[in-house]
Amino acid sequence: MINEINEIGKNVIDLQIKALKKLKNSLDKPFNDAVRAIIKCKSKIIICGVGKSGIIASKISATLSSIGTPSFSLSANDCSHGDLGRISSQDILILISYSGKTDELKNIIKYAKSNKIFLIGIVSNKNSNLYKSSNIKLLIPEVKESGYGIVPTSSTTSQLALGDALSIALMKKKKFGKLDFKKFHPAGNLGNKLKTAGDIMLIKKKIPFVNENELMKKALKILNLKKLGFLVVINNQGLNVGIFTDGDLKRLMQKKQKIENLKIKSFMTKKPYTVEENTLATEILSQMNKRKITNVCVYKNNNKKKTIGVIHIHNLLSVLK
Repeated sequence: MINEINEIGKNVIDLQIKALKKLKNSLDKPFNDAVRAIIKCKSKIIICGVGKSGIIASKISATLSSIGTPSFSLSANDCSHGDLGRISSQDILILISYSGKTDELKNIIKYAKSNKIFLIGIVSNKNSNLYKSSNIKLLIPEVKESGYGIVPTSSTTSQLALGDALSIALMKKKKFGKLDFKKFHPAGNLGNKLKTAGDIMLIKKKIPFVNENELMKKALKILNLKKLGFLVVINNQGLNVGIFTDGDLKRLMQKKQKIENLKIKSFMTKKPYTVEENTLATEILSQMNKRKITNVCVYKNNNKKKTIGVIHIHNLLSVLK
């Protein structure tokens, strides 16, 4: 019984894999045209579908919005009861229907034509009203559905994959990067992963600054006071010339018995690892583990010598936990 059930599941997945392979091979000029049309749109991307395609429409719309392309989905049924008024002539309308003949789409297509609304159709039937009426026709290859060939499965998987492909192609062509993505995902686990050095660094009086000409006896007082395990050594112009860590202190004490009247610049670590304020926290942690260090200095723009903040591995881990 178990093997029989597993085999059914595998057959469903096999059909969807075949559908995706056909979809991949079908992408051509209309896909390129659709991406470029969406890039040029100065208003919203409205996505609508019927039944299961309507659920796919909601997901595609949410993905577009998350990458900085204003979008929302409409219920095809509600469009016949007032929601057509939510679509303006500056919008791009994307209609999704496997058959392209669904009755609920007729009024929407008619409205788009009469108001000269740019229409992108995601459809599998070339003889359908949707295909013939679309300004850009994204033809999904005909596929075999699971469940006696009638349950929308392979077709909706193709629709979803096509929507994802459009979204990521759009994202890359618009040069919408991680920091842009971060603006729309400030919370949750994803938001934490997208935090930058600027979000988590310690600033101003919390930075353990010490002048390079300072004697060790005063430098050690600052080291104990700040409790970060390191000092940022600066020159008279306030520029970073090195760092002095707990490790440097241990090595120094192994060599010399009296260190109070020694200048810190003689024992600091020159050219420490520093990061720009927009560096992702995950990247910083990776580098800290690789370099076996527990603190980094943060700079702004290209001014690597001007430390504006510091990060300790403890507060970094608390953000990424």
